[in-house]
Amino acid sequence: MPAADRFEVRLDGERRRKLAEVAAVYGTSASEAVRVIIDQAYDRITRDRRRLAATALASMAVEDVPDEEELARQLSDAHATTGLS
Repeated sequence: MPAADRFEVRLDGERRRKLAEVAAVYGTSASEAVRVIIDQAYDRITRDRRRLAATALASMAVEDVPDEEELARQLSDAHATTGLS
């Protein structure tokens, strides 16, 4: 694991108790339990964002996609570089 910065979080008694219980279930320290919880929350947020993006893409009206050669020509024209004079 890479070197970690110290980060202080203030917890009330109930959250401290819950954290201790989570750490006991994971069989790890409270610090490691917090790292796991952060990773899980981040993964869930990322998954939800991707799902929303996929839903938005799926609901879009898409015109007919040109064949490979036409698409290559369109991309080339759109991104053509001009020579320096």
